[in-house]
Amino acid sequence: MKFIKDLKDGDRISDIYLIKQKNSLTTKNGKPYDSIVLQDKTGTVDAKNWEPNSAAVDEFDEKDYVEVVGEVTLFNGTLQVNVRRARRCNEGEYDPANYLPVSPYDIEEMYAKLLSYIDSVKNPYLNSLLKKMFVEDAALVYKFKKSSAAKSVHHSFVGGLLQHTLAVTNLCDYYCTQYAMLNRDLLLTAAICHDVAKTRELSLYPDNDYTDDGQFLGHIVIGVEMIDGVIHGRDGKEGIPGFPVVLESELKHCILAHHGEYEFGSPKKPAIMEAVALNFADNTDAKMQIFSEMMENETSKGWLGFKKILDSNVIATRME
Repeated sequence: MKFIKDLKDGDRISDIYLIKQKNSLTTKNGKPYDSIVLQDKTGTVDAKNWEPNSAAVDEFDEKDYVEVVGEVTLFNGTLQVNVRRARRCNEGEYDPANYLPVSPYDIEEMYAKLLSYIDSVKNPYLNSLLKKMFVEDAALVYKFKKSSAAKSVHHSFVGGLLQHTLAVTNLCDYYCTQYAMLNRDLLLTAAICHDVAKTRELSLYPDNDYTDDGQFLGHIVIGVEMIDGVIHGRDGKEGIPGFPVVLESELKHCILAHHGEYEFGSPKKPAIMEAVALNFADNTDAKMQIFSEMMENETSKGWLGFKKILDSNVIATRME
């Protein structure tokens, strides 16, 4: 199988891909065509079927696995597949593991490391909160291991949320060795919980799309609601009696402020050291992952031009 990350201009393909999106559209001249997004575990690529009524193209829908025959072309600087033939495949003709992007790191090993951080939190209230969420809630644990950290920007793969959370927690743990005034228990708890609501904001793969609550509320608000529910008890579950009021507010503040700036969707700006540290750790890992993924998929060398997501003109390799 030729994976999407290995496609280049001029390639001919004859492989099975997952249909992530399919839209029936018309050209300016009124001619119908299908705009399609093909997916495998290495990424996605746009495709166009200019002859949707052709006998060479089977009927298929989103989430179908389809054998695609076509050519790869470069259009406006982006690869695109022109579909010549397409056949909807039956179960058993493909391995689903080839079509869902997955973290390069072992998910169970990452989770074990996260649990070791939880065990290191000495404050009994914060430790109880973490264990109720990440040990006792089997449904949440399952989704947390499977979720991505974003729809497309960074860590957009199975296990991405766990990988990102662990990286942020690693950075926050390091900060605590450099800045003694940081409350390690509070900061690590906030780091582990900061994106937990991505499990409700985004659906699992292969959809990996915003849920209704994700659209209406977003993961920051949902995250505070989840923490509040664990502390005070919800849906018949026992809360954490005696949880200190100020500690609860500090933890919630860290979640509310972890995007740092209002224009980045943060309801609050950081007001305590732990919130500042969490914001920096979250932003560092996100930007490093964005750059890493960009470089992994870049075949050009030298300056690549302005990249909006990084707000800068970037270079693929260091110039000699």
